[in-house]
Amino acid sequence: MAQREAISSVVTSGQFTLDGGTWDVDNNVWLVGSDDEVVVIDAAHDALAIVEAIGDRRTQAIICTHAHNDHINAASAVADATGAPILLHPADEVLWKMVYGSRPPDGSLADGDMLTVGGVDLRILHTPGHAPGAVCVYAPELGALFSGDTLFAGGPGATGRSYSSFDTIIASIRDRLLTLPPETEVHPGHGASTTIGAEAPHLTEWISRGH
Repeated sequence: MAQREAISSVVTSGQFTLDGGTWDVDNNVWLVGSDDEVVVIDAAHDALAIVEAIGDRRTQAIICTHAHNDHINAASAVADATGAPILLHPADEVLWKMVYGSRPPDGSLADGDMLTVGGVDLRILHTPGHAPGAVCVYAPELGALFSGDTLFAGGPGATGRSYSSFDTIIASIRDRLLTLPPETEVHPGHGASTTIGAEAPHLTEWISRGH
């Protein structure tokens, strides 16, 4: 059997709901690891599709980059199917409870945490702004950053809704992400991937436009 890529993804579709509004969205669900084990980054919408993509590999963890419903609404079902713990930064508890009520995540994430899966080291970077507990997952050996809704091709994630802050997300991107090697591939929670080098020159533009 051919060796699997260290990084793969599934695109799932559903709805994002917050502040009384609902939007149709497509989410990138990232799987990182080896032929034997993986982590799932952002279990969105379609648990069956995610479990099928995992296949016979052991799921070490389900990492939530933040707790907006469209990034966690399949996490419980994937956890039930795989036995993997759901990990979330505790600052996003208020958003988590909107989806899961009194059922807590299984563990917490903190800035600087290190996880190793299939020989790949993953570093947790706390990058608040889109949500207070937003994190990115950095895999130095793979030259990859899984940015959730913090950084996209074209700029920062949205900050016009509850529990978000434009000034905070700009600080997170400037101080935590744009300092990474320019060739680092940025794999976001929605849409196409980009690189740190492609996005870094536009920081002043984003600040000027205010989003």
